[in-house]
Amino acid sequence: MRRWWWLAVVVVVLGVWLGLRPRPVQTAQGGLVGLPANPAGFAQAEPGRTFTFPRDHGPHPEFQTEWWYYTGNLQTEDGREFGYQLTFFRRGLAAPAEIPERASAWAGGQVYMAHLALSDLGAGGFSAFERFSRGGAGLAGAQGEPGFAVWLEDWRVEQVGEGRYTMNARAGEVTLALTLEDSQGPILQGEEGFSRKGHGQGNASYYISQTRLLTAGMVGVGGETFTVAGESWMDHEFSTSALGEGQVGWDWFALQLSDGSELMLFSLRHDDPQKTVYSGTLIRPDGSTRVLGREDFSLEATDTWRSPHSGAQYPAGWTVRLPEEGYELRIEPKMADQELRLSFVYWEGAVRVSGSRGVQALSGQGYVELTGYASSMQGQF
Repeated sequence: MRRWWWLAVVVVVLGVWLGLRPRPVQTAQGGLVGLPANPAGFAQAEPGRTFTFPRDHGPHPEFQTEWWYYTGNLQTEDGREFGYQLTFFRRGLAAPAEIPERASAWAGGQVYMAHLALSDLGAGGFSAFERFSRGGAGLAGAQGEPGFAVWLEDWRVEQVGEGRYTMNARAGEVTLALTLEDSQGPILQGEEGFSRKGHGQGNASYYISQTRLLTAGMVGVGGETFTVAGESWMDHEFSTSALGEGQVGWDWFALQLSDGSELMLFSLRHDDPQKTVYSGTLIRPDGSTRVLGREDFSLEATDTWRSPHSGAQYPAGWTVRLPEEGYELRIEPKMADQELRLSFVYWEGAVRVSGSRGVQALSGQGYVELTGYASSMQGQF
């Protein structure tokens, strides 16, 4: 689930910059955006797609919106902990067939945005940064073949071998220089990669994850450099979809558990709680998956935290139960203040997990994203 709406705040400005001049339209909820939701010419996600890798790790410009979302929990040899987020967003200003041919290398029909955040859990610090660029002149882009890469200026993730990637990003006093190795292989979320986000036609995405990326390298913060190791998670989604009427935000969970399983869950909140969309995937230690619906799990908030910056009140602890699978999990933030105040205000941060599966005690870690608490997402894209 996630994250298509940030790019819309720059579509109008950068569309003019690129010479495409997208015409603003008024949504049913009153939001002003650069392109209509589900505009003519873009493809929509439908069931039954066949995926091929590494090609499908790369861009899909026939769809309006796409992102590559990396999060991870890392620690030094002596136990100092860090959490990180590095995300690349692509937004099509027009369908490929509608983009005029232009000789200039600076021309292009794509806008890219990236977010970088670091939680210095040992020192209690949090930093977040944002960049924008056009998809021209090599400033930003993505490729699937011959090897996967996505970049915005010098923020970059690049495939360097079979299932092996490097990540490099620097902003302010924060530096990431990491190597990630996929120990699981691509996971197709939802119905073989087709992830429903609502009840309307086309309200869906294609959703691919790498849920267990063994990670090692260097983190720099505050003038210090730390050698770290841990695990990361990558989500890649592409769609021409938007929030349905009444959908106000979402809670998203990516959890890596000590028994070798992983769990992705989201609730796409609605003004009417009975219309909230719940979905998820359980990835078992052997790599087999189970798609989860509303009836398969419960998600209960157990605590709250109010941001001293935005005033937003977020859930800050959860109990998750999967009765048929025997899981009962408790999730809590590793640090309360992991709120990003960039183009939009949202909370995304490192969490720890404890609990059990039947009589087996479990621990774990992961990341949680919370949107729509500082303000509704309706009309924002």
